Amino acid sequence: MSRAAKAGRLGRRREPEWARWSDERLLTLRFRDLDLDWRGTHVERCLDTLHAELKARAIRFRPHVWLSTEWMSPIGVPGIAIPFYLVHPRLRLLQRRQLLDIEGGNRVECMRILRHECGHAMQQAYRLHRRGRFRELFGRSSKPYPDFYRPDPASRRFVQHLSMYYAQSHPDEDFAETFAVWLRPRHTWRRRYAEWPALRKLEYVEELMHEIRRRGAAVRSREHVDPLRELSTTLGEHYSRKREHHATHAPDLYDRHLTRLFSRNPADRGAPRASRFLARNRREIRKLVSRWTGEYQYTLELVLRDMIQRCRELRLRAVGDEAQLRMDFAVMLTANTVHFLYRQRPRVAV
Repeated sequence: MSRAAKAGRLGRRREPEWARWSDERLLTLRFRDLDLDWRGTHVERCLDTLHAELKARAIRFRPHVWLSTEWMSPIGVPGIAIPFYLVHPRLRLLQRRQLLDIEGGNRVECMRILRHECGHAMQQAYRLHRRGRFRELFGRSSKPYPDFYRPDPASRRFVQHLSMYYAQSHPDEDFAETFAVWLRPRHTWRRRYAEWPALRKLEYVEELMHEIRRRGAAVRSREHVDPLRELSTTLGEHYSRKREHHATHAPDLYDRHLTRLFSRNPADRGAPRASRFLARNRREIRKLVSRWTGEYQYTLELVLRDMIQRCRELRLRAVGDEAQLRMDFAVMLTANTVHFLYRQRPRVAV
């Protein structure tokens, strides 16, 4: 179908009644009552691009897609679930208001995630994890997924594609990340990863794709796991669980770091309060650290709230150049975030 035809189809679609509702009312709606379709949206255009990239590599396989609550490619299913909020601007606005982040919200990020999830779907479709060479390079797919993992930012054994050094979390994620780097058009991965042990994995993926690219998939299931149309959960219940999930990741105490950056000296009582300084700069700091680390803005917001309260209780003052102090604080928060245990993103719906 041409772009003009797709645009026409999208233009003829009636705007749902809930698009005009308040957040409070929208949160009472059940997922199955949203009646959403990814066709004719930004998501379809990204999927068209993914298919073009696969075609350029002469790969026959195409993952099937459906709408759910999260990005995922479930174990045993050679397909990709797309999060509901990406297919309507009202739901994107709600997502941002609830969690501050829209994962896959722009074309670049959406394509990055789609390539990763396509790697999972390829692995399931061709049962690649059963191969000895796969297990030798990436590890055993049967390894349990961890609740948390501690990445090594300096490691050269893994490619770097999604944020939070995600390839280090599990053998399946290592393969999906490696596949995504290999698939990306015009990516100079041979030069980028020259002299890295990760290059062996990329070369293996290239050999593997050349071998299977024209074969039919061994697993041809078209199953939809937790499809939106069958979920009786309300949007409010969903976001309540998401906030609880992210909140448990926030660190508790930063007194040692806060007292290094801000002053407790009585002689500095005339300087601005550190709590007000952080409150005034929280949005810029939050976005900056999120971009550097890949951590969810919602989690960082919770941490910042705790820090602001602690600065208030310790009566700390912001002394010195504000721009430099803002940068120093962002660097401190980044260093702490990188060294905390990162929460594992689920491969299956929870």
